[in-house]
Amino acid sequence: MSVLLIVLVAVFVVLLVWVVGGMRIVRPYQRGIVERLGKYKLTVDPGLRLVVPFVDKIRIVDMREQVVDVPPQEVITKDNVVVSVDAIVFFEPTDPKRVVYNIMNFTLAVTKLAQTNLRNLVGDMQLDEALTSRDTINTHLREILDDATDKWGVKVVRVEIQRIDPPPDVMHSMHEQMKAERQRRALVTTADGDREAAIARAQGHQQSAILQAEGVKQQQVLEALGKADATRALADAERYRQEAIAAGQAAAIKLVYDAIHAGNPTPDLLAVKYLEAMAQIANGQATKIFLPADAAGLMGSLAGVAELFKDGPAPSVAANGAGTGNGQADGAVPSLPPPPAAS
Repeated sequence: MSVLLIVLVAVFVVLLVWVVGGMRIVRPYQRGIVERLGKYKLTVDPGLRLVVPFVDKIRIVDMREQVVDVPPQEVITKDNVVVSVDAIVFFEPTDPKRVVYNIMNFTLAVTKLAQTNLRNLVGDMQLDEALTSRDTINTHLREILDDATDKWGVKVVRVEIQRIDPPPDVMHSMHEQMKAERQRRALVTTADGDREAAIARAQGHQQSAILQAEGVKQQQVLEALGKADATRALADAERYRQEAIAAGQAAAIKLVYDAIHAGNPTPDLLAVKYLEAMAQIANGQATKIFLPADAAGLMGSLAGVAELFKDGPAPSVAANGAGTGNGQADGAVPSLPPPPAAS
């Protein structure tokens, strides 16, 4: 009985060791290549996998994106300048079977492939073009590596150029050139700023002159309008004054005329007034001598005045026009001689 128990325990231990030896765990970012007696059997997904111990073997393939650093290398450009170029290659496996069986050392293979193609790409460019065309180099190199590694079950995701280092003397010349270029840009920028400032100042002066001219014009227009209104007002006032004076004079003349006719002056009074007017005309230190325009009329007037001082009633004027000799009707005012004319 004890011997049988020992055998059973031994069998259990052997089975347990066999089962534990056939257990494999494949992680989520891995794939398993199962080989039976050295021959490919199948590819297993992540999880707990059981294989036959000592018969089957699982080879784990990491499916995550990986990085290969391409060492710096000397490359001669098209204009015969030696530059040092290094790059980084990012890739990810797509087919675990081809990754295991189609390439023995993928890292070494992709490194050498990247170096040789970098020589070809950079060697066909001028130095300035190579320094400014990193994106173009990255794109072309990625396409070349992706085509070459497709049969290895790997996809090249991207390629990045880390550095392109020219020789020290070329670097010094480039620094001097860059310095001169920056100085030129600074001078051009300063000149552009001065030109813009001058234009702005000129435009400001122009606008100021235009505004001043507009102000002067408006002032002159307003002054002219004011003068015109003032002249018009003065003319209206003068016209009103002259009209008032003329109206007053006309009214005065009419009143005098009406008063004279209303008073019914006698010829004797008119003759006396005539002589008084003659005396006033002859008065003064003037060298001019005033003579009546009609001497006969003057003599007749003097005779009429002499008759005034005689005794008796004043002579009457005949109805038939005799007496005065001027053909006036009886009771009419006798005509006086015209005023003397200046000689």
